[in-house]
Amino acid sequence: MNIFGMTCAEVTAEVSLRYGKGQYHAAALYREIFKKGRLGSFENAPEFRASPALGRRLARDVRTPDCAITGSLEDGALKFTTGLHDGAGIESVIIPARSRATLCVSSQAGCRMGCGFCATGMHGFVRGLSAEEIVWQVYAARYILKRHIDNIVFMGMGEPFDNFDNVIRAIRVMSDQRGLDIARSHITISTAGHADGIKKLAEAEMPGLRLAVSINAADDKVRGELMPINKKYPLGLLKKSLLAFPLGKKGVFFIEYVLLSGINDSREMAGKLARYLKGLPVRVNVITYNGGASLPYSPPSGEQVKRFCDRLVEENIFVRKRQPYGRDILAACGQLVSTRPSGHSGFAAI
Repeated sequence: MNIFGMTCAEVTAEVSLRYGKGQYHAAALYREIFKKGRLGSFENAPEFRASPALGRRLARDVRTPDCAITGSLEDGALKFTTGLHDGAGIESVIIPARSRATLCVSSQAGCRMGCGFCATGMHGFVRGLSAEEIVWQVYAARYILKRHIDNIVFMGMGEPFDNFDNVIRAIRVMSDQRGLDIARSHITISTAGHADGIKKLAEAEMPGLRLAVSINAADDKVRGELMPINKKYPLGLLKKSLLAFPLGKKGVFFIEYVLLSGINDSREMAGKLARYLKGLPVRVNVITYNGGASLPYSPPSGEQVKRFCDRLVEENIFVRKRQPYGRDILAACGQLVSTRPSGHSGFAAI
């Protein structure tokens, strides 16, 4: 049973169909897995004490991927790799904070967007992830790695809107109050500017979700050279989709901007960005380029970053310089790649 891709209501229907049991046992199964992190044994749960054979059968039928872990000792970031049934691998990153932790999940093995500054895209595309493979990353972070995860960002490997249906299904599972219970207001989808995906999300009736958009240049020529997606969804079309998006009363768009030395980091480019964002409620996250093997870019100096940010502040735009985590284990923005783990935690592959 692919329970990691199912809401509690769907599990109830499946348990009824497969085992002839109802909501009483289905809700208990869902609770044991998603609230308590228990796999492999359910017969000791109160609801299964009268039918331990059912508990054992359910434990055999719930499928999970294996997981190998690599940790960062420098800044607290933790990258872990999940091996999938077909030999593909995905990477996820836990980003520490003072009172909470954010999990950066992958939606695809690899990515076909081909952004020139991103190692993920340079390593090519393997496939989109199923909903259960996405949700598994949250489960692994909470219950295998023992981290208190209360924020999810789809900023790992892949373009979420290139795998729209599975991403939305995964979010429905993550936000199910009977399970992982992560509020949609604590979930952010980050897109490279997939205007059709933004339109589909607007129609999907998923209130509360946060949306981040990678701009990286408010100039079609420069952005097109950095991000091939700009050829299909140029800046004008992208802004039109954002203007039509049904943000909540206090909602904002998070604008992601990777600074590349000599490419998009000048005060002039900051001014263009400010003009482009006019009329949109935004917060701009400035990310200093993290570097990657064989990629032809370098990070700007601290002074250049300050000049860029100061120009945006002059235009009354909220700016935050995002701190990079996990550079030492290639876990920072743009550094994740498809890989197969060298070891595993003993769970059977999906």
